[in-house]
Amino acid sequence: MKINNELSFPFIKFFPLVIFFSLFTVAASAQISPPGLGKANTAFWMALGWRQPLDTAGKVTSLSYIGVGRTSDPAGDANPFHHQAILVLNQEFYQHYSKNKEFSYALSYRRQNSYEETYPYHSADPAIEQEFRIYGRYALSTDVGRLKWKNTLRQEFRKFFTPDFKTGEENFQFRTRIKSQLSMPLPGPNHNKLSGSAEVLFSISKEHLPVQWTSYGYRETRFTVYYTTHPLHLPWTIDIGYMNDLLGAGHNITDVHYLALDIIWEGKRH
Repeated sequence: MKINNELSFPFIKFFPLVIFFSLFTVAASAQISPPGLGKANTAFWMALGWRQPLDTAGKVTSLSYIGVGRTSDPAGDANPFHHQAILVLNQEFYQHYSKNKEFSYALSYRRQNSYEETYPYHSADPAIEQEFRIYGRYALSTDVGRLKWKNTLRQEFRKFFTPDFKTGEENFQFRTRIKSQLSMPLPGPNHNKLSGSAEVLFSISKEHLPVQWTSYGYRETRFTVYYTTHPLHLPWTIDIGYMNDLLGAGHNITDVHYLALDIIWEGKRH
């Protein structure tokens, strides 16, 4: 196993921007953020979810959702609806075990489409990659005036399969995600909120052909900005957002722009 201890170029380049977002922008954790959809110019993500408190105190919560994503061509095309990109089924449980501390764990299934990187961008072989993912997330929140500053550590295990559930080129992966967020309420009767975040991702993979480990290191940085609203007299939360995903390292960075929408049905406490 090879461990890469050097900070790569993009992390050094964008680390000040991560700190800037952490301290001076606004963010929230209620959204169903877009998954990474690979190399493209633009992408679209939409999710429909159901959030249900599981106890009378509201300290244990379930969030179930289904999401779909589409992308443009890897180059030359800016239509975010051009290609089917991913189908996601996700179940997550949150536990607020103190006022400012939260732990969650989840199981996820993802069916992601693959396309060739050269024109005319036909489906790759294999055209589908299937993934089962489990992850745990620890979050610590701090109130800063009217703002809420939330820092999150998320550890994932990802197992990959071909369309017929055989092991693909990448066998499995361990991935670490570090995210810093703030949230700020907006005036008005709908409990609106403006949001943004910065997240850095590191990973190491076990390859199947040939059998070897990749080096552990930086993979990408994601910035998001969201507007959240709760329509009066309706049990919904609606999030409309934008994500900028910076993939790669050194001079091989792919800059992908996402439009995102999620609608969450808010269940009542028992």
